[in-house]
Amino acid sequence: MSDKKIPRDKPIIGITIGDFNGIGTEVILKALADNRILRICTPVIYGSMKIISKYRKLHQYPDWFINQVNNTTQITLKKTNLIAVHANRNFEVNPGQVTQEAGWYAVECLKLAVRDALKGQIDAVVTAPINKHNTQSEEFPFPGHTEYLANACGVEDNLMFLVSEFLRVGVLTGHVPLREVSDLITRERIFKKIGLMSDSLKRDFGVQKPKIAVLGFNPHAGEEGLLGNEEQAVIRPAVLELKKRGNLVYGPFPADGFFGKHDYRKFDAVLAMYHDQGLVPFKTLAMTEGVNFTAGLPIVRTSPDHGTAYDIAGKNLADETSLRESIFLACEIVKAREALKPELEEVKE
Repeated sequence: MSDKKIPRDKPIIGITIGDFNGIGTEVILKALADNRILRICTPVIYGSMKIISKYRKLHQYPDWFINQVNNTTQITLKKTNLIAVHANRNFEVNPGQVTQEAGWYAVECLKLAVRDALKGQIDAVVTAPINKHNTQSEEFPFPGHTEYLANACGVEDNLMFLVSEFLRVGVLTGHVPLREVSDLITRERIFKKIGLMSDSLKRDFGVQKPKIAVLGFNPHAGEEGLLGNEEQAVIRPAVLELKKRGNLVYGPFPADGFFGKHDYRKFDAVLAMYHDQGLVPFKTLAMTEGVNFTAGLPIVRTSPDHGTAYDIAGKNLADETSLRESIFLACEIVKAREALKPELEEVKE
């Protein structure tokens, strides 16, 4: 296959099918039925037409045209496309069931989409949910999308960045046991994550002077050392050092009061210390329209902020809003990065 880039006037957005026994295929079909999608991008599903057809029949979805191709050189820019991954294989689709086949296939689709993105054949990757339990193997020893993407892109660090219209939350530590979080709260990690967040706000969201809030780790942000010393020993000194370097960084704030008083509205983004500290309030406030964006990668990757939802898979109950917003955000970030290219070229010169 040729590596030559396809000329286009709107982004080509790759969409991986995820675990086909979850709600991924359903939300993809529902989202792409929105007429706005084709006006702003060319969607390319990485998956199987056989799986698509089974869900169309199951839910009695309209049989609108999807252009099936073997690779990106055959894409039709004004249509929804599907790159057939293992096209000759017959898949056993069992909505709500965890199967090894569905996990293996989710990985196969992901690998191909990321390869095409790294070659510049597509402009962004939107990933439908996978199950961490059936994707694990010797060939894929990663706990999730984010870790695989960092490895595939050769990136040492990245930032899980949850984004909505009114709230952006990043996490200092991601998919790690809670008992290990304290040891991972270091000055160096805070500097790295704030740097990634600040760079992304400028590059991807057009925020010229990002104002960032940092949350504490302990209840009441440690209560001056009475409830833990991470704030006094690490977090506050790191924030002060970042301020000295000219960054608009504030905190550490007690997480409960910060979200309870809606103080997040005063900032461009928030850095939480651990996964649930950031994702619980984010999903409470923005579950339907929230998007998971991986900042710090050379490629653009977004995903809905929900999982496979096996409990409602195959019941036509899944809400496609987050997947659709993931496509919209991917388009916006692609355009933001394109707009910055002339400036970056001038800096290089």
